[in-house]
Amino acid sequence: MTETPDLDPEDRKIVTLARSARARNGVPEGAAVRDETGRTYVAGTVALDSLRLSALRTAVAMAVASGATSLEAAAVVTAAESASAEDLAAVGDLGGTGTPVLLAAPDGTVRETVPAP
Repeated sequence: MTETPDLDPEDRKIVTLARSARARNGVPEGAAVRDETGRTYVAGTVALDSLRLSALRTAVAMAVASGATSLEAAAVVTAAESASAEDLAAVGDLGGTGTPVLLAAPDGTVRETVPAP
């Protein structure tokens, strides 16, 4: 992974986990979220005939299903230039306005941090 200067170690961890989920599963995106207790949920893109979810929305759903009540941060590793409005909204629904979403390139370099709406 290419190092991103000044990245908090806990944020670096979720970027690394998101990147490995993407690579391990051979999917377009990998994502990870950290909840209010420090637990981490990692997911890849879901592309079934009957169900399509981005990696980030899947990670948020996993956190909710496991009882998380808020998010501290989220990361998505993707070749896309930006996070979708739906992805940011999902993070905002659980994390609240301003929850940081780290958008990283496939090599793990964080391109930008976007606050959830």
